Amino acid sequence: MFKRLIATSNSMGMLWARIPLGIIMVQHGYGKVMGLPNFIQFCDNLGIPPFLAVCAACGEFFGGLGVLLGGLTRIAAFGVGCTMAVAAITRHMLPGYGFVMNYHGTLPYATEGYEFHSVAVGISLTLMFLGAGAWSLDNVLSRILAKRKAQSPVLQGSPALGD
Repeated sequence: MFKRLIATSNSMGMLWARIPLGIIMVQHGYGKVMGLPNFIQFCDNLGIPPFLAVCAACGEFFGGLGVLLGGLTRIAAFGVGCTMAVAAITRHMLPGYGFVMNYHGTLPYATEGYEFHSVAVGISLTLMFLGAGAWSLDNVLSRILAKRKAQSPVLQGSPALGD
C-alpha cells in the first residue's frame, strides 16, 4: 500500500507543477499557522468550526511543504485540493463573486473569484493521479525501497508465504 502511495515516474514534468503550487500554498498557510488563534477567530466569525480551521491551515502549510518537496505528495495534494475546493465554494462561488480574480483592485477586499482555486485544485488532482515525478522525496524513497527489495533474500518454501 505504501509503495503505491509514493509510486511515481522519472518524469521532470511534475516538478514544474509542484514548485509554484508548493511555494504559494506554503506562503498562504504560513500566516495561518503562525497566527492560528486569529485564523480560528476569523473562521469562527464565518461559521467554520475551529477544528476545520486548523485542518485548513495545516492543509495549506504542511500540504504545501509536501507538494513542494514531493514527500507523500498524493496525501499533501489531497489536503491542498480539499482546502482550495472548500475555499472556492464557500468563500467565492456561493457569495457570487464570479470566476475572475481581482486583478485591477476594483473589487472590495476578499471579493475576488475562484480562478486561482480552480488552478490549485487542478494541479492537486494531477499530482494525486500521477505522483510527484523525478526530483522528489517520493521518487528517492521508491528507489530505496526497490533496492532493498532486490537485495533481500527470497524465502522459498516458507509456510508463512503460503508455499
